[in-house]
Amino acid sequence: MKDNKIWLIISGISGFLAVAIGAFGAHGLRSSLLPEMMDVYKTGVLYHLIHSAVLLAISLNNIKRFYPSAVFFLAGIVLFSFSLYLYALTGITALAIITPFGGVSLLIGWLLIVIQTVKSKGNNLA
Repeated sequence: MKDNKIWLIISGISGFLAVAIGAFGAHGLRSSLLPEMMDVYKTGVLYHLIHSAVLLAISLNNIKRFYPSAVFFLAGIVLFSFSLYLYALTGITALAIITPFGGVSLLIGWLLIVIQTVKSKGNNLA
């Protein structure tokens, strides 16, 4: 399977999950979560959705030099957003320890985009 097809599937699943998890939070959890935990949950959804869109952009453009960024974005979604979802739902503070690793993964993904763009020759990013 071509790399961009795999990343299109991954970004589609990720985007689907972001919307579904966000809707579940908005409609199913509003009355059962404390406002502070709802904010934590919403932060997870926001970062999940934004980085799903970035994964889609990378896969649609099929620029292989950005695939390492996609890997870090996917890891960041899993570590950052999903740790926030679980923390908000369970209140287990040990889960919140994972969150910074996800944040660092997201930062590395963005940094790799900058580095690969600077390294590219002229306007040709492929």
